[in-house]
Amino acid sequence: MVAILGAGPLGAAIAHKLAERARVREICLIDESAAVAAGKALDIRQSGPVDGYDTRLSATGDVLAAAGADAIVIADRADGSEWDGESGLALVGRLARAGTRAPFVFAGSRQLWLIEAAARELKVPADRLIGTASSALVNAVAALAGVELGHTGVNVSVGGRPPGFVIGWSSATVGGSLVTDRVPAHRLLAISRALPKLWPPGAQAIAAPTALATEALISGSRRLHHAVTVLAGELGVSGVGVMLPLELGRGRVLQRVVPSFSPQEKTELLNSLQDAKH
Repeated sequence: MVAILGAGPLGAAIAHKLAERARVREICLIDESAAVAAGKALDIRQSGPVDGYDTRLSATGDVLAAAGADAIVIADRADGSEWDGESGLALVGRLARAGTRAPFVFAGSRQLWLIEAAARELKVPADRLIGTASSALVNAVAALAGVELGHTGVNVSVGGRPPGFVIGWSSATVGGSLVTDRVPAHRLLAISRALPKLWPPGAQAIAAPTALATEALISGSRRLHHAVTVLAGELGVSGVGVMLPLELGRGRVLQRVVPSFSPQEKTELLNSLQDAKH
């Protein structure tokens, strides 16, 4: 079962994406406004016969219903405000004290501090914490590069701390060839400079990678998933959140993969991490 905390636009979008993919058996939409959560769960459930899925959906106002979930997604309240800051930390702490062993998936664009605080103050293991809002920008980068090339299939890594990102153009490929051999450097620079303007992503853009990452945490996956993770010594840094490609499975981050950045790209990434430490 996947518990989604928050029945706002983001929470509902994630619930719908998970339901239509039909890779999890049950989704529980949890919000203090229980009637709103129930209404949105009903809407998604009634779309099942049309869209071809029969995923079970339920709703409740009881936060502790998430304690027994296989994965917990932290999204936005019914009024659209994200679970972040001290209120978000109190929410995660309440679930941690209830004994949950589920991984936490932070889907909001304002939850970077919350991810780091959950590890630092609540001592939630770093391998049970990921953030997926920034994951949407990886697809955006690939799409923009695809426009330059005239076709799809760009494979590129993006790292960094939202909303600052480092794009691994030096190792990006398409059809077996380097993107840098096919797209002029000034056009790649233009994409890099445009990326902060795409932050924060919309609910639907976040929902797709969040659903994929949540499924991977529960069932495993053969692919890597870009998401924010709290470093545990990688790159010589601990306790700082950064987006990297991750291997997910068995309810946790199995491996953090540092992309093959050029020396300049790696320096940009390390500088952003050092700034975060101070």
